[in-house]
Amino acid sequence: MAEKAKTKKGGSFEELLNNYFANVPDVGDNVKGKIISIENGSVRIDVNGVTTGIVRGKELFSESEVYSNLKVGEEIEASVVELENETGEVELSFRVAGYENVWNKMRDLVESGLTVPAKILQANKGGLMVQVDALVSFLPVSQLSPENYPRVPGGDKDRILEHLKALIGKTLQVKIIDVDQRDEKLIVSEKAVWEDDQKAVLESYKVGNIVDGEVSALTSFGAFIKFGEGLEGLVHISEIVWQRIEHPRDVLKVGQKVQAQIIDLNKSKIYLSVKRLVEDPWKSVKDRYQVDQVVKGEVHKVEPFGLMVKLDNEIHGLAHISELSDKTIHDSRELEVMFEVGKEYDFEIVNIEPAEHRLGLRVAGLKKKKKEVKPAKKKVEEVKKEVVVEEVTAEKLKAKEVVETSVVKKKKVKKEKVEEKPTEVVEESKVEETPTEEVKEESVEEKVETPTEEKKA
Repeated sequence: MAEKAKTKKGGSFEELLNNYFANVPDVGDNVKGKIISIENGSVRIDVNGVTTGIVRGKELFSESEVYSNLKVGEEIEASVVELENETGEVELSFRVAGYENVWNKMRDLVESGLTVPAKILQANKGGLMVQVDALVSFLPVSQLSPENYPRVPGGDKDRILEHLKALIGKTLQVKIIDVDQRDEKLIVSEKAVWEDDQKAVLESYKVGNIVDGEVSALTSFGAFIKFGEGLEGLVHISEIVWQRIEHPRDVLKVGQKVQAQIIDLNKSKIYLSVKRLVEDPWKSVKDRYQVDQVVKGEVHKVEPFGLMVKLDNEIHGLAHISELSDKTIHDSRELEVMFEVGKEYDFEIVNIEPAEHRLGLRVAGLKKKKKEVKPAKKKVEEVKKEVVVEEVTAEKLKAKEVVETSVVKKKKVKKEKVEEKPTEVVEESKVEETPTEEVKEESVEEKVETPTEEKKA
């Protein structure tokens, strides 16, 4: 019985020993364990009851959210860096295991669409470098919300950079939109968060609704208007007023209160129109102006193709460069000498097209230029006729050549059969050569004469 117990005891110790060595980790392994102490800038972990590991210094990976607020008793994962240090403990690292965990977390966030905080670290002309968890990621300018987007006139890159630098130190709510662990690239978007917020609010709006808002920004392509609960829409430059303008600032200014109509809702994008709330003045343009009427107009702008002329506050017209002088004008510099912007001149209305919002002008007293179109058409017709005649003549000559060639061949056959009557053949030859002399075209004579010479030979 004692031997059996001893054997049993020995067997239990052997199993424990085997299990111990089986559970001892190797360098590079990821292990899990409970935190037993946090002191003096180091964390000690009980690794499966087999050994004690320590994490210290830069290996604490405190920049990661997972490892920045650790507590005693909490289970944590770490990587084995060294099996035995100077105190006989296993040297562990949160950095290696944490790095992999953070990238896995980023991939999960792409799938879930959840938002995360991002602290702005640096700025460049393309966007912002931000910290998300333990990773440095990139926030492109195009992915900023309207509130932080740098609306700089003319797209001046230096001014854009100044605007972005002013955001350093701030924390934004972003979404992870692209993860590439191999190249260590992480792209985030603040705009995606803003768009989600917009969708919920936009459900209460429809195309055709009229809103009261305030001009929040002006760009070369239009004006942005804030309205409702944090909503913002774009009024394209063509939707501000009925007449043509150079820049929205010609009629609007930042902070101005305006009324606009929603003309399109595209996901989170809102498109507005100011001019559609005012009746189109071009509908009644023919009640005020008629073709051949002489009117006073103010030169609004000099273009390479002519003058933009303001007839009144609503109707603008174009005086084409060909309608400004009896002499040929070669470029706009000549126009700038002849006409002064802001000054009034007399113009004659050439045409009115209300549907296209077009009104053509010419300088009053300028003679109408005759368009010689018909003679040009006649010339074309004459050329066509000449081509047809030449083609017909060529065809006839070719046909004649074929006939004469066949006649020559027949004569050869006849000469072989009737050798005793050479005189008749000669006479026939003379008769057949007569039409050849009538053909005056040299090129044709050369082609016809060749078989005739063979016949004589």
